[in-house]
Amino acid sequence: MDIGHAAGFLSKNPRAVLATTRKDGRPQMSPVVAAVDDVGRVLISTRETAIKAKNLARDPRASLCVLNDRFFGEWVQIEGTAELIHLPEAMPLLEDYYRRISGEHPDWADYRAAMQRDRRLIVRVTIERAGPDVSG
Repeated sequence: MDIGHAAGFLSKNPRAVLATTRKDGRPQMSPVVAAVDDVGRVLISTRETAIKAKNLARDPRASLCVLNDRFFGEWVQIEGTAELIHLPEAMPLLEDYYRRISGEHPDWADYRAAMQRDRRLIVRVTIERAGPDVSG
């Protein structure tokens, strides 16, 4: 599957399951809401204390299963390498992420304070492979 097609599908279907790798090698999965930036990278907001962030700090390989709103039908698997962007550098990306998912926030000062209070960061995944290429 073309990576551009996968990124386009994700930009219209932001619900996904993110798989990271635990210390023992088994997958750890988290439901996430994801966005796509202007160059086709995946953006996910999470807390510094989240298991997915700790797993990605140790092993940056990330996989996402992106589902459509109906669940059945078209879906996409995305694989890539993640980078963790912490505050304060993450703040413009957190704002961009919010805009892509929800539009304008009614109180950006309140949003920024919440991001700092929650110790939010951005997981940014560079897509290296996408599928499925066949069905059935």
